[in-house]
Amino acid sequence: MSVSLSLQPRRYPEPAALLRLIKPVTWFPPMWAYLCGAVSSGAALWSEPFLVLLGIVLAGPIVCGMSQAANDWCDRHVDAINEPDRPIPSGRVPGRWGLWVALAMSALSLGVGALLGLWGFLATCAGVAAAWAYSAEPLRLKRSGWWGPGLVGLSYETLPWFTGAAILAQGLPSGPVILVALLYGIGAHGIMTLNDFKALEGDRQTGVNSLPVILGPERAARVACWAMIVPQLGVIAVLLALGAAWHAGAVGVVILAQLAAMRVLLRDPKGKAPWYNGTGIVLYVSGMMISAFALAGTGATP
Repeated sequence: MSVSLSLQPRRYPEPAALLRLIKPVTWFPPMWAYLCGAVSSGAALWSEPFLVLLGIVLAGPIVCGMSQAANDWCDRHVDAINEPDRPIPSGRVPGRWGLWVALAMSALSLGVGALLGLWGFLATCAGVAAAWAYSAEPLRLKRSGWWGPGLVGLSYETLPWFTGAAILAQGLPSGPVILVALLYGIGAHGIMTLNDFKALEGDRQTGVNSLPVILGPERAARVACWAMIVPQLGVIAVLLALGAAWHAGAVGVVILAQLAAMRVLLRDPKGKAPWYNGTGIVLYVSGMMISAFALAGTGATP
């Protein structure tokens, strides 16, 4: 009998598998947050189109893509249980290619970040460090259902928002801009918690103490809902203090729509978590842009 060549391990990764490794579907949140930051600066976006476009590409395909590659490499043993068809456990990205991609994209991130000036470079350094702190030993903050989602929320929402505002304003953003960016990053903790539902079994077997593991799906879903709603109420308070009553009302309508979606989620948290991630999050990020226009209109950023 002869051994089929198809059973031999690959030497080089499949191009399609490399694209899946950096997960384009995850790029939207930081790209959107960077754009929100740019809008909140009050500067005309067309006045610095290079900085706007380069920052969006850096936040999404480069830094976020790098973080996904790093996470997949560090999670390869967990993914072999949860999702064995992923690029690394399936062998379509063989050997240490996953690690090499993550390291190369880390270097690319820092190089591109330097093109955005001091604020852009410092923010990129923070984003790269956060990505490795989340996924890699010895920190591996994703083992904690509290620290892990918190770090990701701040990295995906607060950091790119701050960066976009700082680069377009050419300086430190104002207090209201930083506070709103921080509140939306804190609220994203709930989004990240719901995202952990899909890895429940593998996390339990490999010692990753996500909130669905340590609290159970029902309690974790309730915590996630509170984590999303309370910071948005804080955003409304900030906008009212700035005199942006119409924008605050619009954010309130968005929150009411999220509460309606949350009622559906809480009937079957494990089954409805993917549905909410495709429904409630659209409402969440809509509120972000409403808030960004409110901050720009009030001149919150000098």
